[in-house]
Amino acid sequence: MKIKAKACGEFAPVYPVIVPVVTVPLAERSYPIFIGDGLLSSLGRRCAALKLGSRCAVITDRNVAPLYAKKAMASLVAAGFNPSLITGPAGETSKSVTMVESCYDQLAKHRLERSSFIVALGGGVVGDLAGFVAATYLRGVAFVQVPTTLLSQVDSSVGGKVGVNLKAGKNLVGAFYQPRLVLCDLGTLKTLPKREFRAGLAEVIKYGIIYDAALFARLEKDLPKLLAGHQASLASVVARCCEIKAEVVCQDETETGLRAILNFGHTIGHAIENTCGYGKYLHGEAISIGQVAAAKLSAEVVGLSDKEVDRITQLFVRAGLPIQIKLSATQRQKLMAAMLLDKKVSAGMVKFVLAKKIGLVEPGHKINPKLIEDVLRVESPIRASIVNRKS
Repeated sequence: MKIKAKACGEFAPVYPVIVPVVTVPLAERSYPIFIGDGLLSSLGRRCAALKLGSRCAVITDRNVAPLYAKKAMASLVAAGFNPSLITGPAGETSKSVTMVESCYDQLAKHRLERSSFIVALGGGVVGDLAGFVAATYLRGVAFVQVPTTLLSQVDSSVGGKVGVNLKAGKNLVGAFYQPRLVLCDLGTLKTLPKREFRAGLAEVIKYGIIYDAALFARLEKDLPKLLAGHQASLASVVARCCEIKAEVVCQDETETGLRAILNFGHTIGHAIENTCGYGKYLHGEAISIGQVAAAKLSAEVVGLSDKEVDRITQLFVRAGLPIQIKLSATQRQKLMAAMLLDKKVSAGMVKFVLAKKIGLVEPGHKINPKLIEDVLRVESPIRASIVNRKS
């Protein structure tokens, strides 16, 4: 069954059994997202269909390279391409200006041209790094996303946000630069560490909270299947998340309005990553804490019901994700300072996406810093007030 979005809002049924392709509809820059098991071997012929130049580079990391680089390179060679392999360190710290410069040097050594292209083979970090390199090398060369983690398949590989971190904060240098295609091989999830898989579920749950109450309810029911790696369940959930991201992006590609809803829980999550040091918390773990905090803020500010705060909290718990963080007074100060460097700050005020109900959120809420500190406490007075209202 083929899923295509011909225009904004025109999508096939929500939960198909087999999903070969979702399309991100951006006029002449539209691109397909292929979803299925064993797709990596088709990388070369799918790139050949794009009529790109013969030289290309595969950017990956030291965790993914031993698992999938050989297969990706062989597929490209079989399709007539001349690929070069660039392997960097794994983890958030590789999303740096230093690593970008290293990639530039290797691309120049391999003599990539304007008609050449870059393949991002790995998780969200690799995708962000490779996409930024592609957006800026020779003022822009084509790139292809081959996400190998659940988080990158459902979120970061789609939509064209690419970038790197600075010491001051996450993703402060970047661009909007769309891939030519996205290849989600569900088979790569079989080698994903359980912790990484659970972290990816944080972005999956997010889509239910911000856009699709039916998806959220399905996750409550089917979470054991997803945790067990049930292929049909994974395929349809990944597809639904990609559909949602595609619909949002086609209406607001450069995050001037609607696309801001994708940042639910991310303002606090990014600050946690920055404050605690990249690597202590995976991105999904940090935004899990951020989304639970955002749910508590939503209860106080826009009236999210106590029942739905509990549903959100319990789904993250069942997914094996953290829902709170213990911070010293100094760490709290650093976290608040880190939030003020977030890309979503306007006129010195942090803006939050808040949920009115599961499936419906509103961006742009300015929140009192004291209230943010309250919801982040392990013994949160906000949580206590919710419990008291119930009794």
